[in-house]
Amino acid sequence: MPTFPEDIYTEPSDLDGHTLANLGPLRRMAGLWRGEKGVDVKPKAQGPKTQTYVEHYELQPIDPQTNGPQVLYGLRYHTFIHKTGFTKMYHDQVGYWLWEPATETVMHTLAIPRGQIAMASGKVSAGADSFELVATHGSLVNGIVSNPFIEHAFTTLEWRIKVDFHPDGTWSYDQDTVMQIKGLSEPFHHTDRNTLAKVGEPSPNPLALQPR
Repeated sequence: MPTFPEDIYTEPSDLDGHTLANLGPLRRMAGLWRGEKGVDVKPKAQGPKTQTYVEHYELQPIDPQTNGPQVLYGLRYHTFIHKTGFTKMYHDQVGYWLWEPATETVMHTLAIPRGQIAMASGKVSAGADSFELVATHGSLVNGIVSNPFIEHAFTTLEWRIKVDFHPDGTWSYDQDTVMQIKGLSEPFHHTDRNTLAKVGEPSPNPLALQPR
């Protein structure tokens, strides 16, 4: 069990406002990215369907966040995905990537316009070249919440995301969303993976201290 301070109200007096200098393993993700070789395996009535997609991923630094003595540095993100050869949105997702230096923990939140939100987390060293985060159905701290239809028909049992940073400056993710689908005896693994290349630099709060 984690150990928390007795004083749950007092914020740090020496808070460093340089977000980009305090993002730990997330520093390499800040900026604008594009990935053109995404692969999605999704459930259909006829069986699994594999398709490719193009992704536009924006991650912008936010000012440090405090919950009393707890300090979080993070990136606000928006990823917009369309199928190869089409312009219509296929998947839209927003949320935050958060780093807690004191506990070396990465948290990843998501909200999608299908009526579902989730938060995954994991222990990660500040200089890690790869890490994995997990959210589990029913958890109150790393959980998944869905609208009634999704919960009924496509119950999400687990969401797992693995991130890898590459020497050429790109980074990739591999996601596995495990669902218990109505009418199927075994859980279905809905997977997504892509590699992203930087196309633009991040834009910190212009009124705040600039990164070192």
